[in-house]
Amino acid sequence: MSSYENELSRRAFTGAVGVTAAAATVGLGAAPAQAAEAAEDRRPGPAEREFRASRSRPSRRPNVLFILGDDLGWADLSAYGSPHIETPNLDRLARQGVRFTDAYSGSATCSPTRFSLYTGRYPARTRGGLAEPIADKSVGLEPTHPTLASLLKASGYATALIGKWHAGHLPDYSPTKSGWDEFFGNFGGALEYYSKLGPGGEYDLYEGDAEYKDLRYYTRIITERASEYVSRDHHGRPWLLNLNFTTPHWPWIADGDTAQSAEIVRRIKAGDGRALWHQDGGSVGKYKQMVEDLDRSVGEVLGALRRSGQEEHTVVVFSSDNGGERFSYNWPLSGNKASLQEGGIRVPNIVRWPARLDGGQVSHVPVFSPDWTATLLELAGARPHPAYPLDGVSLAGYLLRGEKVARRDLFWRVRGERALRRGDWKYYRGRTGRDQLFNLAGDIREQADKAAVEPARLAELRAAWEAVDAGLLPYPAQT
Repeated sequence: MSSYENELSRRAFTGAVGVTAAAATVGLGAAPAQAAEAAEDRRPGPAEREFRASRSRPSRRPNVLFILGDDLGWADLSAYGSPHIETPNLDRLARQGVRFTDAYSGSATCSPTRFSLYTGRYPARTRGGLAEPIADKSVGLEPTHPTLASLLKASGYATALIGKWHAGHLPDYSPTKSGWDEFFGNFGGALEYYSKLGPGGEYDLYEGDAEYKDLRYYTRIITERASEYVSRDHHGRPWLLNLNFTTPHWPWIADGDTAQSAEIVRRIKAGDGRALWHQDGGSVGKYKQMVEDLDRSVGEVLGALRRSGQEEHTVVVFSSDNGGERFSYNWPLSGNKASLQEGGIRVPNIVRWPARLDGGQVSHVPVFSPDWTATLLELAGARPHPAYPLDGVSLAGYLLRGEKVARRDLFWRVRGERALRRGDWKYYRGRTGRDQLFNLAGDIREQADKAAVEPARLAELRAAWEAVDAGLLPYPAQT
């Protein structure tokens, strides 16, 4: 049996999801939350815990907490096999829900993936998604384009985005122009964690569309804000919170590294436009500190959610915007951020919903960022805009009713590279211009090129990639 067909290691079938555009409630069964401290194998692989019996009762539409790490690699969590990074809170989240082994980001860099998550569509459906990533104020997510937030807001949800937006800059682009009721965070792709200075020396911490002064460590600030939001009385309305950490994105500054912060700020103010890249800094140990801080921060937010009494009826999704950077633990994957090799796009991905999903599950079905947009819309009883069809597919039937995920291709395009996954097979063309074919079921490291022995399959997957590409916007000419 292929890994694609293997699907969930174990599953609870807890009834159908009733979805209509105007639904105020959906008739959902419920399952008890799993014990938080159950043992789990530290390496990637199926968990062994049996399901507990589910109980049926009506459930309101779920809240949605979507947590995104920044440049976090597939194997950077101990639940995914990291030998030296300890992530007990995210490991617990995985034990309480479903851990996906074959999950992907929508692209290989920050802003295109965010476009794919916000819209549920390939980044190259929009002009702003062609930037890889956005580095100036000329493009962004057009406010007229439907988003997960705008569609949920129209169906009665409160919506907020806390953390990194990276889909355009003021005055034309902002979360508050694209469906989020509230925004607290940064607009750009990177900032210095204490001063909040961006690459050009601009200050980049905002509440709504106004600058907000707070010179504490950034991860602490947005963790506090997110904890407050999930604890808040929303007066009976379900809510969506996109919580976008910048951790563990460079610069390599952990909480307490004030001297390192001051040195980078000095370089920024002296006109060093590459200071934030911090190419002369960082280490495996520093990266470990940053990932473990991310884990603690997620634990704080989940703790606040639990204390609020809303945990059972909140869908929590955790993922990363692309594969790992230079200090990431990517073994056994090849490549890293900016590449369409597995190390650049395969990411950790966990979903938990105590009211509906039993814990201790592992899924080997390939999924990617736009699928979560489609899934969350369905779970919330909202529909996509008919003029903007989604490129992702909903996983609701798969997760809740045991339905097969329809066979489809996962498609990626970045300048100079192309990739398409169909089942266990992956078509890849890197910057050498050579077409390659890999069977990921037995070669996750992409070392055994099957192009010469499977020419017909290679041609078929190449044609499929080109058919999708023909319907996307072309890249602007480089100057």
